[in-house]
Amino acid sequence: MSARIYSPARTAMQSGTAKTGHWVLEFEPEAPLTIEPLMGYTSSSDTRRQVRLTFATKEEAIAYAEKNGIAYRVEPERRPKRRQISYADNFRYDRKMPWTH
Repeated sequence: MSARIYSPARTAMQSGTAKTGHWVLEFEPEAPLTIEPLMGYTSSSDTRRQVRLTFATKEEAIAYAEKNGIAYRVEPERRPKRRQISYADNFRYDRKMPWTH
């Protein structure tokens, strides 16, 4: 039983920072997914895959894993590569490149 601890990045459809800034402990899958032959549903016998614990800080998540004897790996926090600008910056008078249609 091992887990990974990470801070979720914002989704591609998100311009703000909602649902970020916290840390998540997720268990690694122990059993592969199987396809049920009759209906074609994907299923698994591993119920830990459904567990997702959230923590305010990375240290809290690590302390929880160590207290409960869970092997873990910490993934580095990912920051957005693009800087955020406002829509009004497209129409600034001191813009480097002139705005045209």
